[in-house]
Amino acid sequence: MSTTNNKENIDWNNVVKKGAIGIDGLDLGEVHEVGDTYVITQKGLLNKKRYHIPISSVESFDGDLLKMRVNEVELHGYEEGGGQKFEGYSSFKSSDMSKELETKIPVMGESLDVSKRLTEDNVDIIKEPVKETKTVEIELSREMVTIERRPVNNDLSSYKSSMQSSDQSSSLEEPVDSRTEISIPLKREEPVVTKTPYVKEEVIVRKRPITETKTITEEITTENINYNNQANQKPEERNNIKDGEIS
Repeated sequence: MSTTNNKENIDWNNVVKKGAIGIDGLDLGEVHEVGDTYVITQKGLLNKKRYHIPISSVESFDGDLLKMRVNEVELHGYEEGGGQKFEGYSSFKSSDMSKELETKIPVMGESLDVSKRLTEDNVDIIKEPVKETKTVEIELSREMVTIERRPVNNDLSSYKSSMQSSDQSSSLEEPVDSRTEISIPLKREEPVVTKTPYVKEEVIVRKRPITETKTITEEITTENINYNNQANQKPEERNNIKDGEIS
């Protein structure tokens, strides 16, 4: 659609409930009402702000957005404040009383979605040494010395004959002049301890999947909407309100 300020060239019925933007894409809100000289826009859901913008500021309408020559400073000057309506609002309002107006109020809710994710736990298998004492008996042999003293006959001839019979030298040694040490080797068996590792047993570790069903209970929040329109009703009419009707 070509840029125009002529009201007759725009289907204003399609402009209501459409978005409006100003200079540099300034958000002007949603077109709420259209009069002969003003366009009423509204921004916000809870903290609503209404603006009465001269219809001469309209540049174009492409079916979705109403473009207007309004900057941020001008928009602030067009804002309604303290319930005070702009000059000429009564005539503007009366000329549009036949139009059906609608305000969208989103009613929010939460849905519960339960999904699965893979986590990993560890099972630690620990081998640790256990000390124990074992006793083993073993027989060991050894040599020992026995010393026996026995008197000999002073008859040298008989002693020599006995020595000869035992294959020993027949000559007799003279007594020693100093201390003499005679070493006699003695053999003995000693225990030898050897530790040999062996496989005592095996531990088999298996993993297998197990499927189980769990019930998830979670609190969700949804919004409900109530309305009270009894201020202007007669007492006998207040009990006859039908759901969804606000007069």
